[in-house]
Amino acid sequence: MRNRAFLWVSFLAVHIALSWLCLNAQGLPLGDVTLVYKPWAGQALNEQFVVGIDTEWVYPLLAIVPMLAASVAGFENFGIAWLVMVTVLDLAAFAVLLRGGRRRRAAAWWWIVALACLGPIALARVDSVTVPLAIVGTLIALRYPAVAGAALAVATWMKVWPAALIAGLVIVLRARVRVVLAGVAVTIAVVGGALALGSGWNVLSFLTEQTGRGLQIEAPLSMVYLWQAALGVPGFFVYYDSTILTFQVTGTDVDVAIALATPLLVAAVLSVVLIGIRAIRMGAARASVLPTLILALVASLIVFNKVGSPQFMVWLFVPVIIGLVIKGSDFTVPAAIVLAMCALTQVVYPYLYSLLLNTWGPMVVVLTVRNIGTVVVLGWAVVKLWRAGSAAHRRADAALAAPV
Repeated sequence: MRNRAFLWVSFLAVHIALSWLCLNAQGLPLGDVTLVYKPWAGQALNEQFVVGIDTEWVYPLLAIVPMLAASVAGFENFGIAWLVMVTVLDLAAFAVLLRGGRRRRAAAWWWIVALACLGPIALARVDSVTVPLAIVGTLIALRYPAVAGAALAVATWMKVWPAALIAGLVIVLRARVRVVLAGVAVTIAVVGGALALGSGWNVLSFLTEQTGRGLQIEAPLSMVYLWQAALGVPGFFVYYDSTILTFQVTGTDVDVAIALATPLLVAAVLSVVLIGIRAIRMGAARASVLPTLILALVASLIVFNKVGSPQFMVWLFVPVIIGLVIKGSDFTVPAAIVLAMCALTQVVYPYLYSLLLNTWGPMVVVLTVRNIGTVVVLGWAVVKLWRAGSAAHRRADAALAAPV
């Protein structure tokens, strides 16, 4: 009981500390919330002009819901209300996580440390709302697949990345039909409601808004261009895209890299899906495959993404927590690497981000090491997933060859 109480106190304390940093730290870590989300919510409430319905939008439609929720306490308290909302959602997910034994407590401690390592960005983006939904949805998937499918579909309609978790559940679970039907029901409700409000194709604009963007400065795919900018190679530099509201890199043949990024991402995800299907078909334990599979899928979305925002690190929280719950110490390696990546991310953002924008060598090194960590995590997960299928295949062959 004392251990659980200490867990709760620690979890709440790290949220309070990160909330204080969000409101007071240099680098404006809560900037997207107060400078971007709040105006969108204001437009919806005061001008009846809703992004994703009345205009194209970079986010799926349900991302507006937490923004509207944060405005309930008044726009002057929008930032504080956002932090309270994320904290409450995290506390609810934490309660679900702690409904179990030692492995769940270990995963809870890991989550606390991961939050502290990542810093204020862990609470300061719409991704922060999707994480507790994704944790709960994945944890309950074996018992309540339909509820899990609905929860993950809601999260996906806020930010696309939880679709990787849905894909993992569909591959692994025998009750995959219930997961799919629940997700389809949520999607029909969202799209149907948007069309009824006159959205037209704007409800799906998030699928096309990202296709024409350049390489964001923090993305792993941007490292070649960022290093050449840091070394002063002519034609390579960092610039601000006022349409996407982010810093990007450019240089020789950048258009080719931009054009190849999405096909590479699709190919990587499909490859992981096929390896996961192979593991299941070869007879690998389904519960054991799930965390490794979703880790590989989520890592693929980061490694081959044109965007590399610091908050993407919270995506990795979910597969690591699920891995620690299901596989325990077997998930120590990715758990440790992700903690290191979170700490390196906090070094870069928000406190010293201006040094990265000025392509200061040591800061580029820090970001490069962080991105290499992402590639290592992806490689670890793919190798483990492949070996799971191979080991199951060998066991099946041995069983067939054994004398009756």
